Formats: sequence, C-alpha cells, structure tokens
Amino acid sequence: MSFLWIALILGIVEGLTEFLPVSSTGHLIVVGRLLGFDGPRAATFEVIIQFGAILAVVVVERRVFIGLLAGGRRDGFSGLRGCTLLAITTVPMLILGALLHGWIKTMLFHPLPVALALLTGGIGILVVERLQTENRIDSIDGIGYREAVWIGLAQCLAMWPGMSRAAATILGGRLLGLERRTAAIYSFLAAVPVLAAATGYDLLRSYDQFQPGDWLGLGIGLIVSFLAAWAAVRSFVALLGRFTLRPFAWYRIAIAPVIYFLFR
Repeated sequence: MSFLWIALILGIVEGLTEFLPVSSTGHLIVVGRLLGFDGPRAATFEVIIQFGAILAVVVVERRVFIGLLAGGRRDGFSGLRGCTLLAITTVPMLILGALLHGWIKTMLFHPLPVALALLTGGIGILVVERLQTENRIDSIDGIGYREAVWIGLAQCLAMWPGMSRAAATILGGRLLGLERRTAAIYSFLAAVPVLAAATGYDLLRSYDQFQPGDWLGLGIGLIVSFLAAWAAVRSFVALLGRFTLRPFAWYRIAIAPVIYFLFR
C-alpha cells in the first residue's frame, strides 16, 4: 500500500480517536502494524498528524481560546488565570515525556502493551462511572488550581500508549467532581499544549526520518485528521449529554483480547 493511502487511513483513525477515551496512539500503532507501517518513521508520523486534531479543537472551542488570549476578567477560565490552569495541567506530562521519551517509544509502542492498556483503562472507566461522583463543577469556569494539578497528574497515565489521554483527563476530572461534558471540554483544551509540544519535539528530533516525497502524505494525514477530529469532538460532547462513558469502556475491553491474539 502506498504511503498516501496509509496517510489517509491513519489520518481518519487519528482524528476519530484523539479526543475519545479509546486511545488514538494505541489505535494508530495497531492499524499501522496491520498496514505494514511501523518503526521509527511510523512513530514520528503518528505524532505529527496529531497537529491536525489540535487545530480542530482550536476551531471548535475558538471562543474559549480567544478568551484566553484576550484577557479581560480575572475569574473563570479566561486570560492569565485560564492560561495558568492549562500550564499547570500540562507541565507534569511535559516533564515525564522529556525524561521517558526514548524508553516509551522503544518499549511501549507495540500492540501488546497497547492491548493491556486498553483493558486496564476500560476497567478504570467502569469503576469511575460506578462511583457516581457528585457533580460539583458544571462549567470550565469552575475549575480551580487544585483540579488543574490533579488532572495534570492523571494525564501522565497517557504516556502508556493505549491508556488514552482523553480517558485519563476525563476520569481524573470526574473523580474531582466535574460533570461529564465539562470534564470532556477541559480534556479537549488540555490536549492542545500537550499535543503541540509533543508534535514539535518529535518533528525536531526525527524530521530526517522522512523523504521529500513523504511531505504530501503528511499533509494529507493532517487535513484528514483535522476533519475527522472536528466531527468527533462535536459529536462526543453532544453524546455526553445523554450517555455515560460505559460504551467506550466495553469497546476497549472487547478489542483488547482481539489485539492480543492478533499480535502475540
């Protein structure tokens, strides 16, 4: 299969799964392996096309990001306070990522660790949903420094491919009393600095993995990722108004043994 077709398929996978609690990285690793696309070049490609998904969130939540940049009121999620909250949530994962980047790519970017992470995360979702935590915070304006710190620490679990950054941050928020939609929206916002940093870092370190002819494929992956992520984000927020996260948990639990037996 040509690189352009691979880029198209992986762009769809990335966009549809990046902001759902199912792990985009895990799906990219598995689908890439099925397509015969793996190794350092594939790992770098999988990180870079995340930028398309980042842009989708910026477009969908543009009013929030304009509020972060414009300043204005000092309370709520805007201006310097909102930027500080996002920075607090982002720093733990940036530090851990810088320290463990090489080890994670070598040891965990494989289907079997992904299968275990999908299973573990699925069970975690069921446990948190069963707790029925009281909804103390029903808007991102209600998020404070305590929530930012703990969600940031929970986000570090996503360094394990298959665990899902979205799942870690949403569940972390739910345990702190964030209503589902609010936890999901904050998860989307928190993804932007983390994914932007990961994309830039990986591109600087590994851009030489690509040949001049590969850049068209990268462009296709980015565009498709943007469109798929835009659709996924809008649909996911709407669904959370009516459903729990349990369907995603059962999906993860069901797909984990399939991946294990395919690649053992």
